[in-house]
Amino acid sequence: MHDIKWIRDNAQAFDGGLARRGMAPVTPALFALDARRREALAAAQAIQTERKTLSREIGQQKARGEDATALLDRVALSKQEQAAAEAGARAAEAELEAALAALPNLPADDVPEGADETANVEIRRWGAPRRLDFPAQEHFDLGPALGLMDFDRAAKVAGARFVVLSGPLARLERALASFMLDLHTQEFGYTEISPPALVRDEAVFGTGQLPKFGEDLFRTTDGRWLIPTAEVPLTNLVSGEILDEERLPLRFAAMTWCFRAEAGAAGKDTRGMIRQHQFTKVEMVSITGPEGSDAEHERMTGCAEAVLQRLDLPYRVVVLSTGDMGFSARKTYDIEVWLPGQGRYREISSCSNCGDFQARRMKARCRRRGEKATRFVHTLNGSGLAVGRTLIAIIENYQEADGSITVPVALRPYMNGLEAIRADVSPSA
Repeated sequence: MHDIKWIRDNAQAFDGGLARRGMAPVTPALFALDARRREALAAAQAIQTERKTLSREIGQQKARGEDATALLDRVALSKQEQAAAEAGARAAEAELEAALAALPNLPADDVPEGADETANVEIRRWGAPRRLDFPAQEHFDLGPALGLMDFDRAAKVAGARFVVLSGPLARLERALASFMLDLHTQEFGYTEISPPALVRDEAVFGTGQLPKFGEDLFRTTDGRWLIPTAEVPLTNLVSGEILDEERLPLRFAAMTWCFRAEAGAAGKDTRGMIRQHQFTKVEMVSITGPEGSDAEHERMTGCAEAVLQRLDLPYRVVVLSTGDMGFSARKTYDIEVWLPGQGRYREISSCSNCGDFQARRMKARCRRRGEKATRFVHTLNGSGLAVGRTLIAIIENYQEADGSITVPVALRPYMNGLEAIRADVSPSA
């Protein structure tokens, strides 16, 4: 969400930031709405001031024993005129708020400019892709061959873009989530949260999914929303609050199911687990003071990278271009894991610094000790990691010629010591 006062003072910079996102100038339209709002407010104030004057005159006339009927009629009319002016101001305010709410965050100065993902810039790689001496298979061939990944039965129950995992693969998914949460909470200082998976309009608006991206979400019959990511409830934990700045940063982590309609994904990744309506993700959220968010962004990205390093999965980090960045982000790093079955890197985490964009929508502030003034906090979010995609990465990177899957060493304590997943392993293993 943007501040119209700041936009008035920085119109050229604001339109310039939107231009980097490929958008036309919007300040003339915003200023017209703002002028209409201010004119209506000024008219309402002038009417109220006039009525106070009339009220004094009525008192004086009555004191002199004069007939004040004309003035009384004028006062009654002024009340109607003031109500109309105030209604006009509210209407203009609502239009202005709606226009501002539809505008994305401005990109940071160091974000590469470009129309789409082709302009993303790789900044580092870790690990070397394993050289297989046999043809690499994709996860949607390996899993079903093991008898532990079933898309047909999932479709029978729920339709397309769902999966049923069983036996050791189901346990491996659970192991991954536990491993990630343990790492983030025990080593990286995140507080584990178990948040609601259903949220209200205000929460989804606060993190920027509404009003523009409602079609990407699932809504219940009572008007709540299934969360597309734990970013929504975790970030909104501080909505409407004034935090002690000395307590910042706050760091939260949660493992939740996430639900996405994938409205714009027709024809994309139709096979397998890459793009599903329901998936498991471990999410990190940080709430910082304005000066600390850039450093926190680097730290958060490092925490997500550490998960892949512990699992010995090769990956690269790219900074997203202005045209590929999410609505609420001012800067985003994507971490892409190597998938040998596809022969390319695929996104497994996005870590974004949203600046004060979400905080303004949520009205989340902080205050320094001894000061009366408040400032908007900065919010950050990142996948730490997408559990389903990490499972895919393990299946493909740890596949063997016989179709078995080696269990990464870091996960074996969570798997009761199981070293490999084979087709002949009992589902109870």
